[in-house]
Amino acid sequence: MSNNSKTINPAKSIRGEIVLPGDKSISHRAVMLGSISEGVTKIENFLNAEDCLSTMAAFKNLGVGIGLSGSTVTVNGAGSGGLKKPAAELYLGNSGTTMRLLLGILAGEDFECTLSGDDSLSRRPMKRVTEPLRQMGARIEGRDDADLAPLTIHGGRLKGIDHISPAASAQVKSSILFAGLHADGVTSVTEPFKSRDHSERMLKLFGADIASDGLKTTIKKGRSLKGKNMRVPGDISGAAFFIVAALLGEDSELVIKDVGCNKTRTGALEILKEMGANIEINKKIDGWEPVCDLIIRSSKLRPATIERSEIPGSIDELPALMIAAAFAEGQTVIKGAGELRVKETDRIRSMQHNLSRMGAVIRSKGDDVVIDGPGKLIGSDLSSFRDHRTAMAVSIAALFASEKSVIDDVSCVNTSFPEFFNILKSVSIY
Repeated sequence: MSNNSKTINPAKSIRGEIVLPGDKSISHRAVMLGSISEGVTKIENFLNAEDCLSTMAAFKNLGVGIGLSGSTVTVNGAGSGGLKKPAAELYLGNSGTTMRLLLGILAGEDFECTLSGDDSLSRRPMKRVTEPLRQMGARIEGRDDADLAPLTIHGGRLKGIDHISPAASAQVKSSILFAGLHADGVTSVTEPFKSRDHSERMLKLFGADIASDGLKTTIKKGRSLKGKNMRVPGDISGAAFFIVAALLGEDSELVIKDVGCNKTRTGALEILKEMGANIEINKKIDGWEPVCDLIIRSSKLRPATIERSEIPGSIDELPALMIAAAFAEGQTVIKGAGELRVKETDRIRSMQHNLSRMGAVIRSKGDDVVIDGPGKLIGSDLSSFRDHRTAMAVSIAALFASEKSVIDDVSCVNTSFPEFFNILKSVSIY
């Protein structure tokens, strides 16, 4: 048994009240935009996890003054064109968000910079951002024609483009919009479905000339960004695991306070409600990012068909939804989930491997996943595949299996949710 393995004993119920760490997507973007803004940006409830710390370290190495105290970050913005050429390549660990969005920011800077990452990040596709950034005028070099890291980007004079994205991806959209801050003319991104809109909301908050019309977002250069004070809502993607746990437990009632409920991120809540989940949403703030309290109670779940158009709004929550499906009464079908194959690991493969080991009936065909429930899951030796969301999802499955389970390496949860197991233990009734 590895020192990083985790034993999960079966629980009966989930009860209590929790507050979750800050949203990962928003924490990344707050540091990035604060760094290229004028003045000071103060970020409260920042997600102090490995991926977001990789973003912070990158901008420190680009000459930005950044301080961290607990979960509060203070960024002394460098302003437009104020980033400095780093002394060495920027190592970004496991963070795909950092690499893709940073490429967009560096595309307009007048220096050369190399971005690298760990083995997992070095296998993730980057051409989805490097190709449109090249069309805008950036020079980018790397393996497989700049599809794989390490990547070297030579920033410079950019021109706006009208990008039609073949897939709904907030990272692609954000990278191009960030580059558009420095591009002559107008830059636009049109998606087939609406992806999460944190970048658009935050760019507007910081003062960018940005507008959205349906599936098209347009940005123009010219306005200086100004530093802001903000509080990051609790992470809805992290909440998904606890929501599913509370639904599956007997006599459960869980309150999750101050969680983000941006409509481009609540697809999993809507899918779970369609499955019969008892989830009460109490909205508190509808400002630059909406915030709510959630109350989740035990529920008997029915199956669902998750359509391709629903994937962008629930992509990070799909592993948790697969656990819910394994306990639902009937067949759940997830269509067009191919984006899961190019995450930190192939999450279709990792979830199929683990749920099958536990006795669930799950199969995949291409990018579709079919799960027949309700399964009576049996504790087993499980694998995280060194992927944080796989590790957290199978932990919830193990919590309601008939015997204990051992997950081989859970250190990967530190990339997004270091306190996951402590919080899970605090609300589990055995």
